[in-house]
Amino acid sequence: MAAQPPLTELPLFPLATVLYPGAPLQLRIFEPRYLDMVRECARADAPFGVCLILQGHEVGASALPAAVGTLARITDFSHGADGLLGIVAEGGTRFRVAHTHVRSDGLVRGEVALWPAEPVLQVPVEFFLLQTILERLIETMAPHWRHAPRSAYDDASWLGFRLAELLPLHDDERQRMLELIDPVSRLAELRDILPRFQKG
Repeated sequence: MAAQPPLTELPLFPLATVLYPGAPLQLRIFEPRYLDMVRECARADAPFGVCLILQGHEVGASALPAAVGTLARITDFSHGADGLLGIVAEGGTRFRVAHTHVRSDGLVRGEVALWPAEPVLQVPVEFFLLQTILERLIETMAPHWRHAPRSAYDDASWLGFRLAELLPLHDDERQRMLELIDPVSRLAELRDILPRFQKG
């Protein structure tokens, strides 16, 4: 019987979005519970967890988070003209939530099992069209990826996560792309979804 991975406790930030490994995340923080969370994470140089909201809302009462999420590590801070704190974070390791509890201030904390990184696999020839599609999406929608090395497009995991990040998928599809553990299977599912976005 395989040993269970050790559990790590961390604050969870349920959002109406899915964060993928390597993806940037920009947030404006104004609720006291999340301002405290950002302070704690910055002080300890520790990540927080981002999970898609399954029930509830980003603001107000605690929302129900999806069971699989992604670590987010803060890389930059700013203050807007409206006085709100802005942060930039980057997606890291995926995790599965084992247990959650809600603090008195409404912040959800979870015990999570971290997932191993996906293997680096060469993009199979039948998915080369996806590389071209991603190049076009980046040119029009994601200038922050314009300087990605050519070798990144040959990595099935990177290609799949970037397509899932930029294509107009439904939330349940985005979450499924996060939860798949085989990067080539992710490319296959994305390829099968693509005809939906083609103009008639």
